[in-house]
Amino acid sequence: MARSACMVKRSTTQGFADASLLGSLSPEIRPNQPAVSLAGHRARIRSRFLSAGGDAIADHELIEMVLFLALPRRDTKPIARALLARFGSYAGAISAAVPELLGIEGLGEAGVAALKIVKTSAERLAKAEVLYRPVLSNWDRLMEYLSAVLAREKVEQFRLLFLDNRNRLLADEAQARGTVNHTPVYPREVVKRALDLHATAVILVHNHPSGDPSPSQDDIEMTAEIKRAMAALGIVLHDHIIVGNGKWLSFRKTGLL
Repeated sequence: MARSACMVKRSTTQGFADASLLGSLSPEIRPNQPAVSLAGHRARIRSRFLSAGGDAIADHELIEMVLFLALPRRDTKPIARALLARFGSYAGAISAAVPELLGIEGLGEAGVAALKIVKTSAERLAKAEVLYRPVLSNWDRLMEYLSAVLAREKVEQFRLLFLDNRNRLLADEAQARGTVNHTPVYPREVVKRALDLHATAVILVHNHPSGDPSPSQDDIEMTAEIKRAMAALGIVLHDHIIVGNGKWLSFRKTGLL
């Protein structure tokens, strides 16, 4: 009986030690899901993605996959669902501001960086489809690129597309960032940069965070002012594009230029 009691006591003590060790682990390392189960879940998603393509993967699963490498020891499914609940869509999640993303429990800087890598990669891929190509004959791809860059911006951003004498895109540069409904733009700076790049034409681009691409009176007047300043030096203003959320407006196509 004494030996049995001793064994029970040793077993109980060991149990307390194991529990203490488990409690000392960081949330990242603590096994909130069995490792075998987590590995199997990830393997199944990867296999389905590789065999059937992206259409076979739901938005939350795609976010999970993005976070696999950034958070190797954490169950990323609840994080993915929290992101979709907070931001409404896959695109909304990867486009959200860094401070907002850091507010998602369990995501951390590594997870935020992974999401932002995806967004930046998508923008660069879209830009590669229009860079050094005739812009006017690749209009749909240009709109896809501009929408990827600007459609979900929370403040106004003014960009300049500089073209050569064959209407190929030389450079796409952010000229200014403003507030939710205003961006200061100075015609002399637009003209100076066009001369620096030896551009012969320019397309103005800015976004409306409200989602409505309808131009304001200030937009119309500013466009006319820039057009006059460039025309004096033989530089053509091809268009002014306003990007909303899921739609865009062309000054030239609507007769405003």
